Amino acid sequence: QVQLVESGGGLVQPGGSLRLSCSALGSIFGLNTMAWYRQAPGKERNLVATITSNGATDYVDSVKGRFTISRDNVKKMVYIQMNSLKPEDTAVYYCTAQIRRSPSGLWADYWGRGTQVTVAS
Repeated sequence: QVQLVESGGGLVQPGGSLRLSCSALGSIFGLNTMAWYRQAPGKERNLVATITSNGATDYVDSVKGRFTISRDNVKKMVYIQMNSLKPEDTAVYYCTAQIRRSPSGLWADYWGRGTQVTVAS
């Protein structure tokens, strides 16, 4: 079994910061691109940031300069540091990863269950 488990969400005031973490647990042979998505109430789930296995990153325009994605390949974790948070950043944040469970296995996308981030005064 493979699980992605997010943590670090919560309530923060506008202008504040949060750091989300995501652990990839279970039988994992390979870990490729990892990413964070978010879904606001009544809206679609949208990509926030991605990071490849060699550390190349990309961000949606609305978070550039405020959010930083990073990963620890040894610990099989991905993080997102969120600064200068705005009310419009309020959403459930999900991590996802491309994982291969054996040397001959196929790459598959796995998702966590999400962690709530609320930005409000």
